[in-house]
Amino acid sequence: LKLQFLYLIGHTPFHRLLPHPPPPNTMAIIGNLVTFERKGHVAVFTLNRPKERNAISAELSEEFEAHLDVFEADDALWVGIVRSSHEKVFCAGADLKSINAGKNVQTAKGGFAGFVKYPRTKPIIACVDGAALAGGCEIVLSCDLVVASKKAIFGVPEVKRSLVPAAGGMFRLPRVLPLNIAMEQMITGDPMPAERMHHFGFVNVLTEAGAAFPAAEALAARVTINAPLAVREARRVTLATLHQEDKKAFNESMKSMMTLMRTPDFKEGPKAFIEKRAPRWTGVDPVAQRKKKAAAEAAAKKAKL
Repeated sequence: LKLQFLYLIGHTPFHRLLPHPPPPNTMAIIGNLVTFERKGHVAVFTLNRPKERNAISAELSEEFEAHLDVFEADDALWVGIVRSSHEKVFCAGADLKSINAGKNVQTAKGGFAGFVKYPRTKPIIACVDGAALAGGCEIVLSCDLVVASKKAIFGVPEVKRSLVPAAGGMFRLPRVLPLNIAMEQMITGDPMPAERMHHFGFVNVLTEAGAAFPAAEALAARVTINAPLAVREARRVTLATLHQEDKKAFNESMKSMMTLMRTPDFKEGPKAFIEKRAPRWTGVDPVAQRKKKAAAEAAAKKAKL
């Protein structure tokens, strides 16, 4: 019964939602609740609490956020994939044991799972080969692309227990599904199979059971062949201008182009085309690097005072 209820709850009660300071990056090294692997320019995050069906605990949230800090800071990592170590479940939502112990399954920066509110600049692909319900579905909604197998299901069943999907589900689901389909999920609480979610555009790539991860890697390769800073800017402007009027959207587009023009990759793209070879991207923005270094030095000086 408890595991069944874990499926249905995805969030901390409101009186336990107060943020707490994020953990040090060493958590990304010593923890194993979320494994972190570098595969070329791709970072693979694996939810790794199979006995608890990857229910989100305070410790898992802290590890996930710490891994994301490393991912964002590494210029050699361009795309991420989030997957599960469980054969049948992507994520079952929040961990009741952690909540009942008075622990916060949200982090100050990343929110639920240390992920759903994390201020990312790099794209992440959800790789789903099982059930993604409640908070698990909201983790998927926080990703940029979704690869799912035919045994995957998605749902936000919180209303069945007098709860609501408060980790992004209520506003993100209607952004990626037709309103009436999102509303059906929201107010019935019933899950939908991957085939139907693929039909409506929620799932980018649909695979046979067990084939989701290779397909996610293939999709990541289609992204990493491109200039990483251009990918980041394209993602940023697309999200920032989703509901903006054209004038403001054009301004954002021009700012994005100006940012790219100051980078080595801006010259490398046309040069590689002229020389008829594959481009050698650096993924480095010298101006941003200098600003980051200056900010780190200022923070270090402040800490000494």
